[in-house]
Amino acid sequence: MPIIASAKKKMRQDKKRTVRNKLKKDAIHGLLKNMRRAPSVETLAKASSALDKAVKTQYIHPNKAARLKSRMAKLMVAAK
Repeated sequence: MPIIASAKKKMRQDKKRTVRNKLKKDAIHGLLKNMRRAPSVETLAKASSALDKAVKTQYIHPNKAARLKSRMAKLMVAAK
């Protein structure tokens, strides 16, 4: 356990950030999973939107979002 006040504060912040990041991660992964299971225009739009928001808040790298969106688009073409 930290003794210094700033270290205690950092620990509190880290706990909050961990929870927040886990929620974001689970939400994005859930949308991507839905897209893979049942590819449709609606699921593609929701997943793309979530990825764009994650990039905007610097949660994931822009290239990763582009790669995932590209794969989803390929999946849509293959499904048709």
